[in-house]
Amino acid sequence: MVEPARRSGPSIEDHAFIGDCTTGALVNLSGSINWLCWPRFDSSACFAALLGSEDNGYWRVAPTENASVSRRYLEGTLILLTRFEQSNGAVELLDFMPLESAASQVVRLVRGVSGSMTMRSELALRFEYGSALPWVEALGDGSVRAICGPEMAVLYPSVPHGAEDHTTAAEFTVHAGQTVSLVLRYYQSHQKLGAWPDAQAELQRTDTAWRAWSDRCTAVGALSSVVKHSLVVLKGLTYALTGGIVAAPTTSLPEQPGGVRNWDYRYCWLRDATFTLLALGDAGYAEEAQAWRDWLMRAVAGSPEQMQIMYGLGGERRLSEWEADWLPGFDAAHPVRIGNAAASQLQLDVFGEIADAMFQARLRGMPGSARSRAIGGALLDHLERTWKQPDEGIWEVRGPRQHFTHSKVMAWVAFDRAAKAVQQLGVDGPVDRWSAIRDEIHDEVCRKAFDSELGSFVQSYGSQSVDANLLLLPLVGFLPADDRRIQGTLAAIERRLVFDDLVFRYNTGETADGLPPGEGAFIACSLWYADNLILAGRRRDARTMFERILALRNDVGLLAEEYDPVAKRQMGNFPQAFSHVALVNTALNLTRGEGPAEERSGEAPP
Repeated sequence: MVEPARRSGPSIEDHAFIGDCTTGALVNLSGSINWLCWPRFDSSACFAALLGSEDNGYWRVAPTENASVSRRYLEGTLILLTRFEQSNGAVELLDFMPLESAASQVVRLVRGVSGSMTMRSELALRFEYGSALPWVEALGDGSVRAICGPEMAVLYPSVPHGAEDHTTAAEFTVHAGQTVSLVLRYYQSHQKLGAWPDAQAELQRTDTAWRAWSDRCTAVGALSSVVKHSLVVLKGLTYALTGGIVAAPTTSLPEQPGGVRNWDYRYCWLRDATFTLLALGDAGYAEEAQAWRDWLMRAVAGSPEQMQIMYGLGGERRLSEWEADWLPGFDAAHPVRIGNAAASQLQLDVFGEIADAMFQARLRGMPGSARSRAIGGALLDHLERTWKQPDEGIWEVRGPRQHFTHSKVMAWVAFDRAAKAVQQLGVDGPVDRWSAIRDEIHDEVCRKAFDSELGSFVQSYGSQSVDANLLLLPLVGFLPADDRRIQGTLAAIERRLVFDDLVFRYNTGETADGLPPGEGAFIACSLWYADNLILAGRRRDARTMFERILALRNDVGLLAEEYDPVAKRQMGNFPQAFSHVALVNTALNLTRGEGPAEERSGEAPP
């Protein structure tokens, strides 16, 4: 049995996410924006209090006296409404980032609902991940400009702000029916300033744009609102200029309390490819699914030997990892890492993800091209030479390379989908050779990765550990869900990786991943477990598991990567695209006769 991590201190789930499809910010319950990277998700942060203190940058808009707090998103949007109530009045704070603007900006509207309330705005810009203090000056029109090297941000307030101990601050009283607007806009420091923004017009335009997008979501019965909201989150995590989807808008939110399992997730992972494509396509977003597919093809283009597991938002390859040692980390979990050294790892599973994404895209009528077919063929030629090598695996271990079962299975997926593309879709290719390699891999995995004593597949050849990624074997069609070996694997995972009805990735005390043991339950793995139950005909059990996951979301419906079932806290980078993609797919599996699990595995509904 795995032992869950324990944590205390500040809560990741206290935050909500706003974004404009180029970058995003986290706002906590006290009305403080504690994280924002400008102008892109992977740019340096100008508010970094999330990973340090207020000395590292924040922007708080909140009552001067204690107030009760509640919050929600406006339906179908990422417009956050926080309501503060006192005995003498109530106000609403609307936080959002306008979509498709000439310059990225954060808009904060304080609306008086009843009575009156005194509010305070405190803005402390700190560029370069909270390390660089800008030069701040008031301009003649009432705006305030902050410049630091190449970067500039301008505050456009409807109430006067002044300088107070390296912050820009104001106190103001809002009465019922009044609205105070505060707009912070990003510029390059050499740019000319634009016109004073119309905050109310931006609110109307952004609300209309979000609702027009989210209303395209396919109805899925009682779970329609759940699916729509997760898709809105995924839209917010999309870099609109390229179609790439970031794993999360944050770096170094810990998977281990006070520990070193802290990673930068502001990049695009190939491992998410097919899951994301299915979630978008099956929910009614074919255009977005194709944009994601096209991003994949551009990113992996080039020498197959140089294909990476992740890329930057535009397909950038150099993601060098370094440590921001002036930041103590969230809840003292350090180091704070910028960049991700796992980009240089060998992970054989990504070849299967690309092949499956291409195959699923063609099944859904997305047009192929001579270039994409050539890229696919080159990747298969390379995989034919390399699939027998050990690798770091889907979980990006920083220990020795191993012959991970999941990696071999995904190599099988690559050749299986290539053969099916010839047989079912009329694509040209050496189907006999691809089929022979597929069969060779299948035979080897069944011989070397199945432990007859345990009655289960294992994490890697020769291991006696199990891994939640083995739940993907039936989901990708390697073996049917009713195969005794799959059923034995499911039972072993239930015995050894499930705690409080949640699934851990693997036992960190057993696996040589190069890091100290201890982390939370993995939300996506818990949803894969539910998908396995669906394929096995155990829909009632799957629904119970799904409801358990829904209960883990915070008050505005967001999920991190992991969850600590003892401390009852979310863990890891937030919000996590992988968790929300898995949530959408499981919801579709539960509500349709044939959902993504059946589509990808090739199994008919039980």
